[in-house]
Amino acid sequence: MAIADKFKKIPLFFKEVKQELKKVSWSSKEELLGATWVVIATTFFLAVYIGTIDFGLSKFLTTFLR
Repeated sequence: MAIADKFKKIPLFFKEVKQELKKVSWSSKEELLGATWVVIATTFFLAVYIGTIDFGLSKFLTTFLR
């Protein structure tokens, strides 16, 4: 396939992308904000949980290995 043939397909590609994006069911602003807060809260709680476990195991091993 020649390079010129590949460049002729570029506009077709973007036309098809535009058609597919029209089919997407986009979330509302409220749904997006709600999902964002769920991700932030989950990340925070997991960070605290993993940090607490890490700190506890670190203290335990430091005490145990001395």
